[in-house]
Amino acid sequence: MRRLILPALLLSAALALPGCGQEQAPESSFVLLDGSKLSSSQLKGKVTLVNFWATSCTTCVAEMPEVVATYQQYKDKGYDTLAVAMSYDPPSYVVNFTQTRQLPFKVAIDNTGAVAKAWGDVKLTPTTYLVNKRGEIVKRYVGTPDFNELHRLIEKLLAEA
Repeated sequence: MRRLILPALLLSAALALPGCGQEQAPESSFVLLDGSKLSSSQLKGKVTLVNFWATSCTTCVAEMPEVVATYQQYKDKGYDTLAVAMSYDPPSYVVNFTQTRQLPFKVAIDNTGAVAKAWGDVKLTPTTYLVNKRGEIVKRYVGTPDFNELHRLIEKLLAEA
């Protein structure tokens, strides 16, 4: 039994290392506010922040200026943002919020809840995923991310080939 403990510890440590054992972003179809569709496979090639949010979520509304600032800071370097409104969020509220706040990135409405389900059965907002250029989920945040840490991670991922 003791002989199995060390190899098990080494294996679990190796899987915890950054870049090891990262899961592929789930295949899903996002319906954008303009009616067009975007698939998760189309996220490949860019570092992408996928943010599940709702207009009724005070934390989501409070963090949105930082999400916008992050997008503005990195958009010309291969970074993108996709804000996914939850199924219970009335589409008219999402459209109004997007227009009045002049959100500069893609906004999708998950009207059936299928996207939230595919991305780990998201129920709490904000829930944010950072996806690398290969389409792998690198980090998941529930609640407001530490934006300084997020920026360091974005810069690291943008520097990868």
